[in-house]
Amino acid sequence: MTLLRMVNDSVHWFVGELTSRIVAESGIPSDRYHLGKILLQSFKDAPDFVLQIDGATGESETYGSALERTVRCATCFKNLGLGHGDVVILMAPNHLDVAIPLYAALYLGIIVAAVDRTLTINELQQTFAFSKPKAIFCQSDRASDIQLTLNNLNLDAQIISFDKGDYLCSFKDFMANYGDDLPVDEFKCADFDPEESPAFLIATSGTTGLPKAAAVTHKNFAIITPYVWARYTKFPTPTRLALIGSPLQWLTALLNFIISPMLRFQRLQTSENMTQEHAYELINKYKPTYTIFSPTMMTTLIKPDDRDRCDFTCLELLMLGGSAVPQDLVDDLKMISPNTEVVNVYGMSELSGVAFHGDDPAPGACGKPMGCFQYRIVNVETMEDIYEPNVPGELWIKGPTVFKEYYNNPEATEETFAEDRWFKTGDMFYRDENRNFFFVERIKLLLKYMSNQISPVEIEAVIRQHPGVLDVAVTGVPDAACGDLPVACVVPRPGAEPSAEEIKDLVKNTLSDAKQLRGGVIFVDAIPMTASTKVHRRKLKQMALEMPRE
Repeated sequence: MTLLRMVNDSVHWFVGELTSRIVAESGIPSDRYHLGKILLQSFKDAPDFVLQIDGATGESETYGSALERTVRCATCFKNLGLGHGDVVILMAPNHLDVAIPLYAALYLGIIVAAVDRTLTINELQQTFAFSKPKAIFCQSDRASDIQLTLNNLNLDAQIISFDKGDYLCSFKDFMANYGDDLPVDEFKCADFDPEESPAFLIATSGTTGLPKAAAVTHKNFAIITPYVWARYTKFPTPTRLALIGSPLQWLTALLNFIISPMLRFQRLQTSENMTQEHAYELINKYKPTYTIFSPTMMTTLIKPDDRDRCDFTCLELLMLGGSAVPQDLVDDLKMISPNTEVVNVYGMSELSGVAFHGDDPAPGACGKPMGCFQYRIVNVETMEDIYEPNVPGELWIKGPTVFKEYYNNPEATEETFAEDRWFKTGDMFYRDENRNFFFVERIKLLLKYMSNQISPVEIEAVIRQHPGVLDVAVTGVPDAACGDLPVACVVPRPGAEPSAEEIKDLVKNTLSDAKQLRGGVIFVDAIPMTASTKVHRRKLKQMALEMPRE
């Protein structure tokens, strides 16, 4: 029988004791939110504890090893001239080296931006244009694209390759050439205001298709991370081994890269892509006790013909997030592994983490209010608050973990905040009489393919470059394994006969793999419109479901 856990203060007492020691030493009260100092102290507290395991290679690293390497990396940053407010980019798989510059940057107040390593040059250019990185850590196979992007933008940044390239500065050389032999005990983190200083730039995007990055501060992250474990009582080590199923640019990975050393549990990651086969291999071999997956990935893993290939009973806690969670998926998981606690989590980059806690939620609910947030449900047409139960409206949230701003994008920042810094999530919710919050649908037009956010407008802008295209609208058709498959509804120019293959090839040559037209192409006479001349998204989706797709 699964133990029913309820929210309690155990994790906050543990983190409070940890941070009080840091403040007692520094004399700076705000250091209780300084992620760098929190991590440095955590590494010192348990040098023999295993921090991370690369499931693809079997390699592992202890807190003591990470302490020495992160301190050396921080001195490298200093000697390279990097400091508070500068941006470094990480574009690499989850091998054991990727966490080292991440933690070292947090020591010094350097901002970390983890970037999708499959982005095209065009997408990299958009990303680098607003982040303006000073150093980029990557694999050698992307170095030439990165250098070309930097040249196009007239940016000067140091490229460090985790693996050795012909002309590149390798991570090993970087640590040797820029580091020094400063003893670990003599190293001091930089002092800065953790309430105002961004720790991470977390990628997001809106219906314009233009990339944005939520600037999440040290304080944002320091406050939200314990809430993930607010229903547990054993600290340190509330769980034995966490499986990281997502790349570092995803919020779920970042959260676990920070919280695992803070709360002292082992982290199982992989330098290989997280395929179905590899997930089975990792779960069967290492028996992780906790993980978070997207509903689409979990649907793939428990397909009826394959589910017996993996023993999921090792999982004590399984979180599902990133898109709507079907109740039949939860029911299937409980049947397969009755003692696994399955939790539907709703979170956003802009919230720095989760928005609700899971105290005995109603079936299908995302949870109940957390103590650090205030909540409103607002009628999007009248902008009036909805107080009645079971009436949907836009979810607005306010609290100390709401992100600071969209980095270098004041227009987008102003648009997303209402008066008094209420954050407009862009998602429709309703609440019942027992304060359970239920996700209804996204107001935003984003599609979700394998938990990647896909902007229809971005794909439409590419297709419109085809000389034979008069108009286009992109929607998605549902797929149980992948989420949404993008479909392009194309209106040809009079006299032109563009082919579906031409349209697909144009997208393929311009955008990354997740944004391809896997749902196909439909040629139509006109795009359905609403009375206000906007694309009628519901009718568009219906067309995509009913008409033949090429």
